[in-house]
Amino acid sequence: MNVSMRMINTDETLEKKALSRLEMLQCKSGAAVMRNGQICRMKPPIRRRVLGGADESFCYHVMTRTCGAERVLEAEDLEGLRIIIRKMALFSGVKVMTYCLLSNHWHLLVKVPSREKFLRQFEDRKDEEKGSGEARLMGHLATLYSKAYINQLKLELADMRKRGLNDAALEVLEKYKRRFCDLSLYVKEVKERFSRWYNQKHQRVGTLWSGRFKSVLVEDGEALRAMAAYIDLNPVRAGIVDDPKDYRWCGYAEAVAGSRHARRGLCMVMQKPQDSWKENGSWYRCWLMLDGEQVERDEMTKVQHVKIRKGVLKEKAEKSLAAEGKLTAGECLLSRLKYFSDGVAIGSKSFIETLFEKHREEFGKGRKIPSKPMGKNLADLYSLQGKLDKAYGNSGKKG
Repeated sequence: MNVSMRMINTDETLEKKALSRLEMLQCKSGAAVMRNGQICRMKPPIRRRVLGGADESFCYHVMTRTCGAERVLEAEDLEGLRIIIRKMALFSGVKVMTYCLLSNHWHLLVKVPSREKFLRQFEDRKDEEKGSGEARLMGHLATLYSKAYINQLKLELADMRKRGLNDAALEVLEKYKRRFCDLSLYVKEVKERFSRWYNQKHQRVGTLWSGRFKSVLVEDGEALRAMAAYIDLNPVRAGIVDDPKDYRWCGYAEAVAGSRHARRGLCMVMQKPQDSWKENGSWYRCWLMLDGEQVERDEMTKVQHVKIRKGVLKEKAEKSLAAEGKLTAGECLLSRLKYFSDGVAIGSKSFIETLFEKHREEFGKGRKIPSKPMGKNLADLYSLQGKLDKAYGNSGKKG
């Protein structure tokens, strides 16, 4: 593995160390030695997408592809992407519930918290000294930026205030805050940071990603559970592994491996206490492990092809295909359903209708029906929880 020599900042001294490519991704942003005036020159934020409201938390399925869908991401690349996804999530406040990274595209299931509520932690409280909120903000910025960078930022802010430029100092801090709880900015920074690292590693130039990412707004509950399973089963549908726990770059495998972040994310999906993976991880595995044969239909020839994979029973799949694609719950998990990637939002009828009315101007004038019904698929899928809890006793012994 190639290594690079660079300066890294420690708590006491600056020392020279040989870093691998992946170790470089763990380093904080900002040079070890900063010059006055470099920090506060920031570009204005890009225009935000029309997403959920600022005073609520929303869940999204995010998907992006490489240019031409070329399979260019190798093992080390996927691990580097995973590191950046986690690192930027910690900084931006976005919660990664699960994910799947493949050689030519990747999926994320994220929860974007209420921005207004998230920012309250950086306000001064009645029982605290003035500036305590800003001190917490500096502590949060340290999740991404080096100690030298933070120290230089503090010096520049103090200098501004000393010269009576209080509004300018507030604007500098606001530019950092604008990057919190923003899905578009989060994905943009992940893609840009990874592209720079990838291009340097492979000695290439130019764009890596094919346009902007796709995002699907997902309702909590049934739809969220189905989406998480869909994402974790991507490597199974692709024929890479027979069991998602054997694919290193998906949320479920990371949870099985013991990652606290991954386990908390899936507990969030199941609407269970965040540290209850030991009790509920077996239930999530039962959700994924529907053994049988998967049937795929060639739309050009109308011929059905049977592939032996972890999936739903052949008889159930054939019955659903004969019913014009109205799939049952289990079939939803292992079928390439277009609405999982190309839709705008997934959820109950009332949820979709409310969202449609809220963003009516974003749709064509001729659009009368806000959604396509999914039948009782998700209700069937959600009902599995009660059956599995009863059969396995939530003990984790059989999962």
